[in-house]
Amino acid sequence: MITVQNVTKRYATKMAVEGVSFQVEKGEILGFLGPNGAGKTTTMRIITGYMPASDGTVRVDGFDVFENPIDVRRRIGYLPENPPLYVEMTVTGYLRFVAKIKGVPKERLDSEVADVMERTSITDVKDRVIAKLSKGYKQRVGIAQALLNDPPVLILDEPTIGLDPKQIHEVRQLIKDLAGKHTVVLSTHILPEVEQTCHRVIIIDRGKIVAVDTPQNLRLQLQGAERISIEVQGPVSEILSKLRAMPGVVDVRKIADIDGRHRLEVEGELRKDIRSDLARMIVQNGWGLYELQSSTMSLEDIFLKLTTAEESEKQNA
Repeated sequence: MITVQNVTKRYATKMAVEGVSFQVEKGEILGFLGPNGAGKTTTMRIITGYMPASDGTVRVDGFDVFENPIDVRRRIGYLPENPPLYVEMTVTGYLRFVAKIKGVPKERLDSEVADVMERTSITDVKDRVIAKLSKGYKQRVGIAQALLNDPPVLILDEPTIGLDPKQIHEVRQLIKDLAGKHTVVLSTHILPEVEQTCHRVIIIDRGKIVAVDTPQNLRLQLQGAERISIEVQGPVSEILSKLRAMPGVVDVRKIADIDGRHRLEVEGELRKDIRSDLARMIVQNGWGLYELQSSTMSLEDIFLKLTTAEESEKQNA
């Protein structure tokens, strides 16, 4: 549905994006993740035709963004970082105005506006002037305008910024519900958002893509070992010694002492499940086992590892 090939954006004194290439399949939700200034918003603006690339090509639903910009814009619903709202208008008036611009047929206009208001939970403020809305409601009005005319592609730049926890949950669920019918590219700084809503993630740093995969596959590639957290009661030096001697155990670290119990982190060989062996050894030695669970890398761990590695390579070059 979206193909980005060798896209570069140069400014006089800065390379904002360099040689970026990726594809987004029909019905997929792709998370676009990176620190401030990494090139996320620039890439999204190029995909939507908001700004031209210096080099490279972008195609949306088979249409070239630069050669067929009108055809591309008809197929994209775009929520920029700052929602494009006319704050002196009412919510209904604004959405009707946008629907007309997007070419929604007159006979469907009222039902289309009512539908997007219901999907984004803004029906209760439909007659209010946008300037008087909270930041969270303004954000949801921005999402509603992106959904008008049911575009096959949605580009959402920080869609939950400024929302309270309940609203964030509602918007995440809305984005999940869009999968299959819509292709969604979602930019965010909120790491759990990517894990909870996206099929794949792109991590971009300093204008270059440093990883493209599912969160699960990134963990497998980068983790290097299975991590298991255990809480056990007994002689800590003997416990550490016997755990370290077990087959499949790479290392054991004591994390903390809690009310006479010891919280340990065990690193096992990757793709070798040693949890039952650990439990059996602890019980057979008469020690108290209070907790045993796997501890995988979070997306935050992956993000920090990749962007820190990129910084280290740059400093060592």
